Amino acid sequence: MKINHTLTPSDLLPKITKLWEVSAAKIHTLQKEYDHSKGSPVFTWEGKYTTRGWTEWTQGFEFGSEILQFDATGDESFLKAGKENTVKYMAPHVSHFGVHDHGFNNVSTYGNLLRLMNEGRIPENEWERNFYELALKLSGASQARRWTKIFDGEGYIYSFNGPQSLFADTIRSLRALAVGYQLGHPLMEEGDKAISLLDRLVQHARTTSRFTIFYGEGRDAFDVRGRTAHESLFNLNDGNFRAPNSQQGFSPFTTWTRGLAWCIAGYPEELEFLKTLSDEELAPYGGREDIEGFMLKSAKAVCDFYIENTSLDGIPYWDTGAPNLHKLGDYTQFNADPHNDIESVDSSAAAIAAQGLIRLGIYLGDEGKDYYQAGLTVLNTLFDEPYLSTDPSHHGLILHSNYHLPNGWDRVPEGRKIACDESCMWGDYHAREVALYVQRLANNDPYYKFYI
Repeated sequence: MKINHTLTPSDLLPKITKLWEVSAAKIHTLQKEYDHSKGSPVFTWEGKYTTRGWTEWTQGFEFGSEILQFDATGDESFLKAGKENTVKYMAPHVSHFGVHDHGFNNVSTYGNLLRLMNEGRIPENEWERNFYELALKLSGASQARRWTKIFDGEGYIYSFNGPQSLFADTIRSLRALAVGYQLGHPLMEEGDKAISLLDRLVQHARTTSRFTIFYGEGRDAFDVRGRTAHESLFNLNDGNFRAPNSQQGFSPFTTWTRGLAWCIAGYPEELEFLKTLSDEELAPYGGREDIEGFMLKSAKAVCDFYIENTSLDGIPYWDTGAPNLHKLGDYTQFNADPHNDIESVDSSAAAIAAQGLIRLGIYLGDEGKDYYQAGLTVLNTLFDEPYLSTDPSHHGLILHSNYHLPNGWDRVPEGRKIACDESCMWGDYHAREVALYVQRLANNDPYYKFYI
């Protein structure tokens, strides 16, 4: 990536203003045209949001987008819709024991509403506050319940694939455990055993750091610093790590860039969260120096890898080892082309990663200037055409994302050879979230954060 070292958050405000204008129309269109009896909207097909059965992990992004739209613009109609839809649709997600996605669904809805109340953006109401807090407490405990112990007594939140499976994605879903912990809630198990949500958060983050992220330390023949495996597999009989794997990437030994992006976003915001805790709170789980140490090591590694392996303008291809990517030549030396005929880009990975890059830059201060500027560089590309979707008939906000290329789930338009021109719910949500984040930075508004 060629980092633009002169960009400021204020420089992006014209593009962000246009994004919110386009976003408002997209949300209104989806409200009018989408049939929720078919399930949660996941990605677009010929420009129309449709569902795809795997797990219910995107509905919180749909209604969370309404809440973010209100937050950014003050339009009360979006707040009303976000509140009503959260009450109407989100309760099953709070108690959903079958997914690793609580931080996606519930912090994006109940969490954003609680944050707005804490900021004084919506009126204080005791029962409304209790409703949001109860949902977040139960969501954090439900997420923490999906637990696999490994050989050394630590463990991880297992993915929907089963208890043998650790996903890179879940590092960003840890926000559910963080909020539940801050609200004073434990996970209660047999015999009234209280399990700390902070303990499970730290253990999962540490296990992900150890087995999902590579550091160029000779772990295997493909150990490149900052590379990530989408999935890590463990032997349930003895708890030992067995192999890297990939569900949505090309192979276990290449880097699926959206999995990389989840780590880029997840570790910096957990580092920010740790600042709110006392040394005494962290001492039972390894102590501040150890916990912040491994998280920072992971965050720097994945952010450096993204910068080094992304196109000149900051938009990544879907996998850095995609089988035909070599046919493009050294793709890091020119801007990404979403309409090439060789390999797809993934704009959703860019939306997710940009926020993590900026957060890490702010966390590190002077040492993090490159990360901060890299995040702004990504957004300077993403918040403009050909990525910003200005066609009013298209449901999506950010074009050229993909869901599951190995499964063949993504649409290849007529006359093209690769998937392009479509949007996804997580890409649209995270574009809105990072737009709000940067808008607040530019306007010196309260710092946007998930934690209390």
